Amino acid sequence: MGKEKIIEVFQSFFSMKILIIGDVMIDSYMWGKVERISPEAPIPVVAVTKKENRLGGAGNVALNVQAMGAEPILCSVIGKDSGEDLFYEIMRINNLSSEGIFSVSKRKTTVKTRVISDGQHLLRVDEELTAPLDTETEELFISKIFSVIESKPVNAIIFQDYDKGVITPYVIEKVTGIANQRGIPTTVDPKKRNFNSYKNVTLFKPNFKELLEGLKLEFEKSDTKSLLQAVGRLHETSNIQNVLVTLSEHGVFISNRKEHYKIPAEIRDIADVSGAGDTVISVATLCMAAGLPIQQTARISNLAGGLVCEKVGVVSIDKKRLLEELSA
Repeated sequence: MGKEKIIEVFQSFFSMKILIIGDVMIDSYMWGKVERISPEAPIPVVAVTKKENRLGGAGNVALNVQAMGAEPILCSVIGKDSGEDLFYEIMRINNLSSEGIFSVSKRKTTVKTRVISDGQHLLRVDEELTAPLDTETEELFISKIFSVIESKPVNAIIFQDYDKGVITPYVIEKVTGIANQRGIPTTVDPKKRNFNSYKNVTLFKPNFKELLEGLKLEFEKSDTKSLLQAVGRLHETSNIQNVLVTLSEHGVFISNRKEHYKIPAEIRDIADVSGAGDTVISVATLCMAAGLPIQQTARISNLAGGLVCEKVGVVSIDKKRLLEELSA
């Protein structure tokens, strides 16, 4: 694909609206210096020099979609707790609409706090509730999603599943049903709990570990024959049109029943893989919504995932740099 065509595709993203459904969270960071060991226990003492709060989970997918030029519409459920106001404030700072977010007293706003020194993660503390939505909240959530679909010309729907309970089998069934009725592509970044509940979707993007766990298989990343058979099961048993498997150092594998490709990883200085999956599903969804062939979709999203791994912490893709690398 030539440079002019790539630019044309990237320009098309500006007219797209992408609905993102899933588990949102606050990624809280504490950076500092370690110069001594605690006298209370054999652990490092971190003298904190900087703090920052970012959107994580499905929120990071929204930021990646936004960074690529499209309009993200984020739909999720958070708790009525100390994290609620902070979450809405981060949404406002990032110019994201909160029309698809609602808070309930029965839930908890997920906060992941990472302690980092000299580019190394020393500790992560998770505050969360991972039980599935109760029936009442589930119905309210589906109604909110449907109202967004009714009121806006949605170009694609992303399920960003982190097993925190917002996405349930019933939510999946109802949303994919209306999406297929309206011809809206659906893409999925799955986790273990709902792995086999995603049926009749356009693109399914597990990583290698999730693929093995979800299908209860065991083989090596380099075993392309077994990988192809595993992906074939997803095509047949779940009627999934396209499967994109991320293989970390082995790149990505993509299949659409008729053809398949393995795109090798690019050699990069990896600082942190956090959030790379969010970037891959975001870029892959936009490429599919733009009508790109699967090989190009895999190549572009693979490159995007590698680029964000060069940064410490969860960050969104730099569209300008991605375009430069694709045009080189």
